[in-house]
Amino acid sequence: MNAEMQGWGVWLALGAACIGTYVCRAAGVKLSGHIHQDSEVFRWLSAVTYAMVAALTVRMILMPLGLLATVPVWLRVVICALSLAVMVSSPQRRLVPALLTGTLLMLAYGVFRANP
Repeated sequence: MNAEMQGWGVWLALGAACIGTYVCRAAGVKLSGHIHQDSEVFRWLSAVTYAMVAALTVRMILMPLGLLATVPVWLRVVICALSLAVMVSSPQRRLVPALLTGTLLMLAYGVFRANP
């Protein structure tokens, strides 16, 4: 009996998480028409969001966890700088080439490190 309840507990937790997520999303959709993008609250929220993304990016580069921690810090910084240079150099469509540059350089490092 206990084993049967454990299986249902996982499904109930998943269902509760889905309901909570969709209720919050539905409230956001309903309230989105009343939000003015030029308001001070929205500008503050945007600034906080950008600051969190920047902080997490710097943390991932300087203090990574897992497999990325095996890459030397100087190489992570150089790859990041090269990706930023690609992004700044092209005024249009700059995000995808920059992401591709960083990904391919990191992949190349992994391939050359594995096969000396």
